[in-house]
Amino acid sequence: MDTQNLRAFVAVAENSSFSTAAAKLHITQPAISKRIHLLEQQLGTSLFDRIGRQVSLTEAGSTLLPHALKILDSIAFAKQAVADLSGEVRGQLKLVTSHHIGLHRLPLVLREYSERYPLVDLDIRFMDSAEAFLAVQHGDFDLGIVTEVDSTETQVCSKTIWIDRMQFVTARQHPLAKQQKVTLEQISQYPALLPERRFFTTQLVESLFEQEGLELKINLSTNFLETIKALITAGYAWGVLPDSMLNDDSLTVLTVNGNAKKSALSLSRNLDCIYHKQRQMSNAATAFFKLLCQQVSTDH
Repeated sequence: MDTQNLRAFVAVAENSSFSTAAAKLHITQPAISKRIHLLEQQLGTSLFDRIGRQVSLTEAGSTLLPHALKILDSIAFAKQAVADLSGEVRGQLKLVTSHHIGLHRLPLVLREYSERYPLVDLDIRFMDSAEAFLAVQHGDFDLGIVTEVDSTETQVCSKTIWIDRMQFVTARQHPLAKQQKVTLEQISQYPALLPERRFFTTQLVESLFEQEGLELKINLSTNFLETIKALITAGYAWGVLPDSMLNDDSLTVLTVNGNAKKSALSLSRNLDCIYHKQRQMSNAATAFFKLLCQQVSTDH
């Protein structure tokens, strides 16, 4: 079974389009159609239903897809394993991370890595931390850099690289900003702007409110911290953001005390590098992991 034909099949299946798949593989649409036709001839069945411009997998295509992905992954692993024997750091490194980490934490690391290892082809994808964790668990990526995820999955290893110190913040014109110190009870009178409840940050805040027997009023949820910051700055609500996003004067940081104690509340979350225990690390992945680990001693 020709691997070029399999790659064409996977590309069409993932994009539901012959033209888009052809563009991503840098070949013409007639060429990709020919590869699919050859594969269908070899298997003796149709792999796609073509109704107008709509392209969808047939039952045979759906059956073939996971096997095709495994075959192509195995070939990639084999090529990488042979390349690693030379000791060179080269090949492809597949990373997955959140937009926040990619924007505020990774740029300097990525620049240094690219300067040290110019022969590595970086493939970086962005998704929510929970989704990124699942993608690493399924073996889709070499490494993930994510907010800590509550999971009982023992095949995924993690190492904390950074600690995000979190702050309660409001717009400068918000009523809470006029007070030097506030309590959770006072904050609870105003709406909050936080990520969805499945996210670690929101779970941390909820646990504080539950301990005090208070209701957390979330009027709007969005998973993009940059959007949250912009809306808080506009005076929409209060929220909780990491220190790394508070490098200007657009927001007021609140000193918040619990009702039961006078000491200021503190919040933090871990930003972890994760990898699958059963997925052998390539030289490229090992080099990136070591570079990340150097951040631990300088950042904590």
